[in-house]
Amino acid sequence: MQIEFYKYQGTGNDFVMIDNRSDFFPKDNIKLIERLCDRRFGIGADGLILLENDTETDFRMVYYNSDGNQSSMCGNGGRCLVAFANQLGVIKDEATFIATDGLHHASVGDDAIISLQMIDVDEVQKKDSYTFLDTGSPHHVQIVDDLEHYNVKENGAAIRYGELYGEKGSNINFVKKVDDGTFSLRTYERGVEDETLACGTGATAVAIAMNAIGQTEKTSINLNVEGGKLVVSFDKLGDHFTNVFLTGPAKFVFKGTIEI
Repeated sequence: MQIEFYKYQGTGNDFVMIDNRSDFFPKDNIKLIERLCDRRFGIGADGLILLENDTETDFRMVYYNSDGNQSSMCGNGGRCLVAFANQLGVIKDEATFIATDGLHHASVGDDAIISLQMIDVDEVQKKDSYTFLDTGSPHHVQIVDDLEHYNVKENGAAIRYGELYGEKGSNINFVKKVDDGTFSLRTYERGVEDETLACGTGATAVAIAMNAIGQTEKTSINLNVEGGKLVVSFDKLGDHFTNVFLTGPAKFVFKGTIEI
């Protein structure tokens, strides 16, 4: 059987997109999804996303990591899915969709800029050497020296698989402050089990964590990721972060068909 796919990337975080509104895709075939995401034997991507029908919103997002397993929310994937829905004519300038972590609102701007509302964050765990919070996916945030030369894969894996997070694991973000409104980050993503060029929920987590621990008082924060630049904005009410938006480019790369 041949399937049509679309490839999108958001600041280097890349995804295989499939229009599954006719519900044809074998969603439980982990090996197939893993193969489609494989960069040598398949299309190649950090994850695979299905666009599906939903009775109450514009569409449903079903997200799989590149290991073939369905996973928690992906911020850059959500932004790319909005761009995909726009390309298909499912939505125009605005969208609402349902994902594993609930309802999301999004808007389509000029030059492929997509702004996606993320979930509210009610709890930020502040530890001596790191911060932990959930932005639709769990994130460990840690400030490090010499981010440019830091061994993200080795150190990220050690924390992800260590005693701190157990079998479930966590995404691991390493951060450097550039100025009061700008931070650079590199992310080790569980499910990909490697560093990715960007992570949307990770950028969101870093922005909120840096505000929560007093590294910045800004509520609109620039994030330098390996694949480009993202902006995270929010309203802060005490320890409650609301109206959280992740904004950045989401670009169509190519489309094709593949035999499965």
